[in-house]
Amino acid sequence: MDTLLRSGRLVAWGNAVLAGTVSPDTAADKVTAGDGRHRLCGPVGDATTLPMFLASMRSAGVRGLMLVLPVPGDPVGLPGPAAFNARAIDVGEAVLTVADRPEGLLPRVAPPDPDGPPETLVHWAVVPVNPRVGLDLPSLSEAERDLITTVRDVTAAVADLDLARWRPQLAAALDEIRDGTGAAALAPGYPGRAHRVLALAQRLGAIADLVRTDPGGAAGTGSSATRDALLRPLATAARRATVAAFNCVVEPVVQPSSRP
Repeated sequence: MDTLLRSGRLVAWGNAVLAGTVSPDTAADKVTAGDGRHRLCGPVGDATTLPMFLASMRSAGVRGLMLVLPVPGDPVGLPGPAAFNARAIDVGEAVLTVADRPEGLLPRVAPPDPDGPPETLVHWAVVPVNPRVGLDLPSLSEAERDLITTVRDVTAAVADLDLARWRPQLAAALDEIRDGTGAAALAPGYPGRAHRVLALAQRLGAIADLVRTDPGGAAGTGSSATRDALLRPLATAARRATVAAFNCVVEPVVQPSSRP
């Protein structure tokens, strides 16, 4: 799993702007990373730059940003309408604004300008969404408990399949889980617990990718059906923990009494 998705960067650094710990220009630089220009395009064709969007969030009534990483069969966190949900599942990532009139932001890499520099251009489609933002997403504590349980179960299953013997990278990833290294950085203002959960989610996602690409039977690693049964809870727990880590600073903004 790529935990450095553009939506994740926008959520982390956008929330840091709202918390007053970084400037909009600094946050925009962190969000774009190795990309070129980012543009946000509204439903009527109006466009704005990323620094302008970040600087105007508070005056526009935005109280926080939340990440969703939906996949087919697991659309958790998508507020609707159906057209937005379908686009978000197709993209695999989206940002939701916490506001009285929430919006969803969907990134798309645009073709380079033939007359401009060879850079990655990112267009964010900004569309209204239903006022259910954050209601179905797990809290950081819930995601951490699920992640720890999954680590225990999956580590035992991986050992039974003897995958680590055939994939040295997988053995290294398992070692990182045991020694706690490989933590990923979030923006200023995120608690240490979020860093730990995200780091563990990253490593689980890496294991899922390694298991998914293992050749299987020829190396005595079990049937593809066995590996698929292992991957599903692993990938789900890693994805939901990633979402919870990025969203934890916004949890108090979402009314607990509104959760189902």
